Amino acid sequence: MIKRRYLILLLLPLAFISLFVGVGEMSLAGLWTGNPQEWQLFWTSRLPRLMAIIVAGAGLSVCGLIMQSLSRNRFVSPTTAGLYDCARLGVLVSIILLPSASIFIKTGFAIVVTLIGAMAFMSILATLKHRDTVFVPLVGMIFGSIISAFTTFIALQLDLLQNLAGWLQGDFSTILNGQYELIYLSVPVLILIYIFANRFVLAGLGQDFATNLGLNYKQTLFIGLLLVSVITGVVIVTVGAIPFLGLIVPNLVSLYLGDNIRRTLSHTALLGALLVLICDVFGRVVIFPYEVSVSLIMGVVGSVIFLWLLLRRYRYAS
Repeated sequence: MIKRRYLILLLLPLAFISLFVGVGEMSLAGLWTGNPQEWQLFWTSRLPRLMAIIVAGAGLSVCGLIMQSLSRNRFVSPTTAGLYDCARLGVLVSIILLPSASIFIKTGFAIVVTLIGAMAFMSILATLKHRDTVFVPLVGMIFGSIISAFTTFIALQLDLLQNLAGWLQGDFSTILNGQYELIYLSVPVLILIYIFANRFVLAGLGQDFATNLGLNYKQTLFIGLLLVSVITGVVIVTVGAIPFLGLIVPNLVSLYLGDNIRRTLSHTALLGALLVLICDVFGRVVIFPYEVSVSLIMGVVGSVIFLWLLLRRYRYAS
C-alpha cells in the first residue's frame, strides 16, 4: 500500500509538469488569467496527450501481466507474443477490404486479428514440450516476425507500406482532441480484468489444476485473451506500439509485491503509466524543440531492463 502511494505521488506532479512541456507556449499564469490561445492548447493537445499516455501505459502493462499469468511465463507480453504485429495485420486487412473505413472499423479489425493471433500463440504454446523461460518468448517473437513479414509482403504488393509505417511507432505528438477518445475503451476493459483477476490466477495454474477447482479453463482463457486483444488493438490504432512495456513492468512489480494478480494489478497500471510518462517528457525535452518518439526511448530502456531481468534470473537460478 505504501509503495502504491509512492507511485501516485510521483505520477501526479510529473503529469502536471508534462502539461507545460512542449513547443507551444502555455503557462500556469496564462491559464489563470484566461488566455484563450493557451486554454485552446490545453484542451486540444496537452490534456488529451496526458490522458492517452496514462491510459495506454496502464493498459499495455496490465495486458503483459495477464499474458504472463495465462502463459505461466514471466517473459511473455504483447511484444514477445507477436500481438502488435497481429494488430497491424488487422489494420492492413481493414484498409484492403474497406479503404475508407473509419477508425472504429480499423480498431475492430485490429482487435479480431489480435485475438486470433493470441489464440494461435497459446495453441502453439500448448504443443511445446520444452517451455523454458526464454524459449517461450523466443517462439512468440518468431511467430510475430512471420506475421510481420507476411504483412509487409502484402503491403508491398498493394503499395500500402507507407500507410502502415506509423502503426507500430508509438508516438503521442499527434494526439489531439477528437482523435484519441477511442482509447478510453481500455478503461472498462481494465475494470473487467480486475473482476476476473482471481479466475486468471487459477487459469495460470494449468488446465488440469484449474479444472479440478471447478474453473471453466477454456472460457477463462478466451476471456483473458479477448480483453488483452481489445486493449492492444485500441492502443495500436490510437497511439501505436510501445515495446517492452507489458514485459518489464509486471516483472518489476513482482520483485517487491509478489505474483498475486489482484494485489499487483493497480501497481502494474500505475507503474506502467508513470514509465510511459517519464519517457514522453524526456522525449520532448532531450532535443527540444523536436521530439523523440516514446517507442524509441521505451525500446532502449525496455531492452536494457529486459536484459537485466534475464541476467538476474539466471544468477539466482544458479
